[in-house]
Amino acid sequence: MAELPYSASSAAEVDCAREPIHIPGGIQPHGFLFSIAPDGTLLQVSANIVSLTGSPAENTLGGSIASILGEEWAARIVNGLASQVDDGIPLYIGSMSDPRGEEASGRPSPFAVIVHRYQGVAIVELEPALGTGDVFSSMYPLVRTFINRLEEANSIECLAQLAADEVHRITGYGRTLVYNFDEAGIGHVIAEHVEPGYASYIDQHFPGSDIPAQARALYVRNRIRLIADAGYQPAPLVPSLHPSTGKPTDLTYASLRSVSPVHVQYMKNMDTMSSMSMSIVVRGKLWGLISCHHDSGRVPPFEVRTACEHIAQVLSLQIEAKDEHAEAAYRLELRRTLTRLLGAMADADSFTDALVNDPGDFLGLTASDGAAIVVDGRVLLIGSTPSEADVGKLVEWLDTKSQETFETDALAFTCPVVPANPGYAGLLSVSISTLFRNYVLWFRKEAIQTIKWAGDPREKLASLSPSLSPRKSFDVWTDTVRDRSLAWRPAELEIASEFRTALLGIVLRRAEELGQLAHELGRANEELQGFSYTVSHDLRAPLRHIASFADLLRQMESGALSERGHHFLERIISSAKFGGELVDDLLAFSQMSRTALRPQPIDVQELVDSLIADELKHASERNITWHVGDLGQITADPVLIHVVLRNLIENAVKFTATRDAAVIEIGRYAGEDALAGHDVFFVKDNGVGFDMLYVGKLFEVFQRLHRMEEFSGTGIGLATVKRIVERHGGEAWAVGEVDKGATVTFSLPRSLAAVATGNEESPAVSAARPDNLLAQNRTRSDRRAETKMKGE
Repeated sequence: MAELPYSASSAAEVDCAREPIHIPGGIQPHGFLFSIAPDGTLLQVSANIVSLTGSPAENTLGGSIASILGEEWAARIVNGLASQVDDGIPLYIGSMSDPRGEEASGRPSPFAVIVHRYQGVAIVELEPALGTGDVFSSMYPLVRTFINRLEEANSIECLAQLAADEVHRITGYGRTLVYNFDEAGIGHVIAEHVEPGYASYIDQHFPGSDIPAQARALYVRNRIRLIADAGYQPAPLVPSLHPSTGKPTDLTYASLRSVSPVHVQYMKNMDTMSSMSMSIVVRGKLWGLISCHHDSGRVPPFEVRTACEHIAQVLSLQIEAKDEHAEAAYRLELRRTLTRLLGAMADADSFTDALVNDPGDFLGLTASDGAAIVVDGRVLLIGSTPSEADVGKLVEWLDTKSQETFETDALAFTCPVVPANPGYAGLLSVSISTLFRNYVLWFRKEAIQTIKWAGDPREKLASLSPSLSPRKSFDVWTDTVRDRSLAWRPAELEIASEFRTALLGIVLRRAEELGQLAHELGRANEELQGFSYTVSHDLRAPLRHIASFADLLRQMESGALSERGHHFLERIISSAKFGGELVDDLLAFSQMSRTALRPQPIDVQELVDSLIADELKHASERNITWHVGDLGQITADPVLIHVVLRNLIENAVKFTATRDAAVIEIGRYAGEDALAGHDVFFVKDNGVGFDMLYVGKLFEVFQRLHRMEEFSGTGIGLATVKRIVERHGGEAWAVGEVDKGATVTFSLPRSLAAVATGNEESPAVSAARPDNLLAQNRTRSDRRAETKMKGE
């Protein structure tokens, strides 16, 4: 659609659109019009009837139409009107000789008699005809050439040119144009036949104001329009108001209807004195016109006009058929593409991966140059698109729209948040989920159009009145339209909606599969936790007995054992203690998910100071430098946060054991971006570090990145840290470098609202159990003792 260089809401166009062209109050004088009662009584006549009867129009009112046309024709007219069922459908009664006779009229002038009924008013029209024979018998020879050549036309433009040539041949008009309208009513000349001396308008555009909306509506109802002579003086209707309605007579379906003086002046400005237009109606809408122009007055006989109307009807059917065939073929092509795309999506683990991996079909689905997939906060860009930030703004703007599918060929004009860019002038989007802001967007590049106007559409002629005036100049005026893409075709909009429906089905099926998997995993996890709790709980006593009896054996039978026996005994005691430690950690880990959170204000500074003091008691001989920042306060479960910080500080101390000068830093900072609203804590050391290739294993149960002989531990501590942090709604991660140290970081949301369920056990209750307290104390003591021995 071309962008007009002037405002479509100008006062002149508004006034023109309001002009009551359907009730002009008169007719063109090349024919006669009567309005009659059911019995043939004349109720209203055109004033030019005086040339037919020799008496003033007022003298005929109240008389019978038979007094003018004779009894036979009067009866045929009354019967024809009585048989009409549909309002506004003209009925050809026949062609009659001039009722005045050859001597009275000076020449034979047959008339075609046409009747119709509209809004309760019966109207009879007499129009010039070729003869008195059957008009339809002479119509086929006139259009036969056109009908026979239809198969030669392989495009709409070829059909239009064929129609222009045939209408010119049978009418003799100097210029015949075929043009179609876009959605804004702008006419584009796609075919013409011109005689020498007539200006050519091929490929030029006429602004929508040239044929206002109400005129286009009339062209749909009354599909042929003749203006025999632009210099005519209208023949008014007598009386001006119809006696039956008390209103001006609606002449919408009258072929003799007088035309607007604005349009008459418009014709004169084009050096046109006679014009005839036939409507091209496709799927009930005005697709275009066949328009004939002549530089002098011209009255084509009724038979010729009927043949032209028939050509326009055949052309309408052919255009509709070709258009539907082309659209059907295009739809079929798009559905093949959709089928391939859906097959790839169904086989892929992620539908986004399938779309990104097959950009050809994805972009070809809507004939686009770029696309963006916005899913779960991620933005995936393909081809020519706005930046990720601009796509985010665009999605926020789309959230304000209620449509599931949105399209525009002028993104810069439609959406103010995205700047104009030739790489993405058009947008087609489908909403997958507005709740989670998931969208698929396609973009089209700018399609620069050079529009040739038949005259500057901004120019107005003020010769008639300040508001209603046609334009005067029809010299070619060129306009370049930018910042627009090609318009989205109906087939593309339909396939986008089908893609959305199919995608929703895939997402729903995946959600159901994930839901089922989550249910099964949850049940398996519960069973595993129950099993681990039972096993670890039941193993504690046997392991303690082994350790205790081994200690007794060492004390009581030490002298009787050989050196090799002592070695075996120490291995038994060490393994039993490690087993007990592992069972204690496993038991604590299994209870973690069932433990209810009891959020309370925590002074993190005080907690860390106490943990550091505890470490200093058992590592007083170590050279450790502590850097502790402002840790402030948080709201969290104090027992669980104590476990987190104790694990991290103990790890930092343990993994810096080989350093002569250990440095441990503990700090806090405010989260940003995805962690906005979180407090972020970290524990950093200059110890042995780790290889980032294995960072994914760091927080898994029983995963160790160092040999047990070098650093003791069960491999559960960081898994416990991660589970506690995630239960608080935070995240845990680590960064390390071999032989240079590691930093373990975790975030906690500032607003925490957790309520324990009835079957949950609070961490305080769990930790306060005598066996847990004993195990925790014994584990810490054993670890420190082993660390001390290794240091020595």
